[in-house]
Amino acid sequence: MRLDNVRVLDLSRLLPGPYATHLLAEAGADVIKIEDTEMGDYARHTPPTTDEGFGLIYDAINRGKRSVSLDLSSEDGREVFFELVEDADVVFEQFRPGVVERLGVDYEAVQEYNDEIVYCSLSGYGQNGPYRDRVGHDLNYAATAGLLDMTRRDRDEKPRIPGIPVGDMSGGLFAAFSMISGVVSRELGGTGGEYIDVSMTDAVVSFSQALAPEVLAGRDVAPGETRLTGKYPCYGVYETADGRYVTLAALEPKFWKEFCERVGREDLLDKHMSESADERAAVREAIEEVFAAKTRDEWEAEIGGEETMFAAVNTVSEALEHPQIDARDMVVEDGAPRVGSPVRGSEGVPGAEGPAPEHGEHTDDVLREAGYTDDELARLREDGVVR
Repeated sequence: MRLDNVRVLDLSRLLPGPYATHLLAEAGADVIKIEDTEMGDYARHTPPTTDEGFGLIYDAINRGKRSVSLDLSSEDGREVFFELVEDADVVFEQFRPGVVERLGVDYEAVQEYNDEIVYCSLSGYGQNGPYRDRVGHDLNYAATAGLLDMTRRDRDEKPRIPGIPVGDMSGGLFAAFSMISGVVSRELGGTGGEYIDVSMTDAVVSFSQALAPEVLAGRDVAPGETRLTGKYPCYGVYETADGRYVTLAALEPKFWKEFCERVGREDLLDKHMSESADERAAVREAIEEVFAAKTRDEWEAEIGGEETMFAAVNTVSEALEHPQIDARDMVVEDGAPRVGSPVRGSEGVPGAEGPAPEHGEHTDDVLREAGYTDDELARLREDGVVR
């Protein structure tokens, strides 16, 4: 799982792109943030922040990376960039389509200096199509991809904003997967360098595999009317006596049987997945009454360890302190606490080494590695090419 010999030039900022390269840095890749000489990645100062004004999200997803400040709009800045390209495995960018062409650091330009480069572009809607140049954020991508429509119980209810930015995170995940796939393919002799186009909207659409087959077969898929969106009472969210919530996901008959027996409602056994709307409503009401009789934690203690497909609804705070999450070492305490890698390998849990970089912190080190002398660095700094 180690990527110690993989070097990534990362031109992205904020959340989706840096999350992608965070995954690579966690596995040991040398991720070099190429930042402009003005603000750089302004996630450094985006709320929520520490008492010192340092962005918490920036710190969480940029640990172990190195930062080089470089003016790509200048000819000298591009020359420095291309020097770094010669020893890189991956170039990754998250600008709006067309920006890298205007800067002169697009795939075709980079290929002139390294024809084995894996070049990945991550954008909201992709590099082609009628939405190519359209601006957007996570909520827009979720809306376009059909996810937002499925966040409600039925079509009479307003769609709800997902609690996690699904487009940003899935786009970053697919970008990371694609970059490493490109490197592996190259190393195995399947390809040379290649260009990869990842769309955050496409990534969300790809998550619709449980629904898309029905739609593509010509069937209507309405929110709250499928097995996984609440049509059947055996798969739902229920309120408890203390105003908290629990989940029941007893899709399989054996788990439904176990639940009914555990809560003393064997009379519901033959109504597991009734196609009668009236019968489903009656079953749902019965389960609501069952769960309303005790608190969330009482139900956890009573049936949480049984074969009932049950789980309590945790807040994020509760989740990060949960014994299961703790046992998996998901919260890392090196510096500011953060969520670590979800991957476990035979060599242990991967993790990026070192803090998140200051703006341009490693400019001199990285450029010296590329062969620049102190005099050349001084000239570049005097000319405003580097910070």
